[in-house]
Amino acid sequence: MRAVTVPTPGGVDTLEVVDRPVPEPAPGEVLIRVTAAGVNRADILQRQGHYDPPAGATDVLGLECSGDIVSVGDGVTELRPGAHVCALLGGGGYAEYVSVPAGQVATAPEGVSLIEAAGLMEVASTVWSNVFMMGKLQHGETLLVHGGGSGIGTFAIQLAKAFGARVVATVGSAEKAEFCRELGADLVINYREQDFAEVMRDAGVRADVILDIIGAKYLAANVSVLATAGRLVIIGMQGGAKAELNLGALLAKRAAVMATSLRARPSNEKAAIVSAMVAQVWPLVAQGTVRPIIHATYPLEDVRQAHQVMEDSSHTGKILLTL
Repeated sequence: MRAVTVPTPGGVDTLEVVDRPVPEPAPGEVLIRVTAAGVNRADILQRQGHYDPPAGATDVLGLECSGDIVSVGDGVTELRPGAHVCALLGGGGYAEYVSVPAGQVATAPEGVSLIEAAGLMEVASTVWSNVFMMGKLQHGETLLVHGGGSGIGTFAIQLAKAFGARVVATVGSAEKAEFCRELGADLVINYREQDFAEVMRDAGVRADVILDIIGAKYLAANVSVLATAGRLVIIGMQGGAKAELNLGALLAKRAAVMATSLRARPSNEKAAIVSAMVAQVWPLVAQGTVRPIIHATYPLEDVRQAHQVMEDSSHTGKILLTL
């Protein structure tokens, strides 16, 4: 089968399409013939040598995919060959076939094509687990999401609005700002032109939950705009890993700072997230209330171009590879 690997960490030119044996599903796993795979920021970091796969995981890139089940391993009873599915992966999505624990697989939701479904699992699982399961966003509260034009950002805006929350989003261009408003964001701030914390303070807006992909660079500003009992959930470090935290400001607000990752979680935890997310989110997708935002699709052989687009941050929504 064709698969994408990175023999030597570096730029987009280090990505190679190689031949690999088709994997066999172990007990409790299913084998998927991949239709499309999502490109994620974590794939960029792995290519650059900054984000190694979990122990025992394949070195083939790709954290989510869609496709058809070809075969199932011993002990798998709820999924059958021929089913149209999407899956949350520890790796291996940039390939014609991938094996994955059955608990991390879900029947593709109605209302979207199988290609579009490749852009759902990572963003939906990330948003549901961090904003709702950990951040406990409630109806009437305010969510601040950084990177509103990203795959995670566009999905977080839609899902928060569907559950009755107010949404503030930061973006890097006027075009992305307008798109986020169309998705339902109540306040959109261009971080290249304005200080998001200053704008929020001037508007009298405080965030009950913040979904942050930046990390150190935004830590102090994030804490400053938290509401009383607010929850800051950090899922990325694009702005660095180390910063000073004013515990006095945190204590005064009775607020919490949490940091999580999805890929490194044990399979049983991922399965629990997928199960809860599918129960709550898939009906909204089927209704058209929430939808995957697809920026572009590229054939697997154009993986270098797909990575370059993501690195340039010129996309709005998800970037997909098709097979």
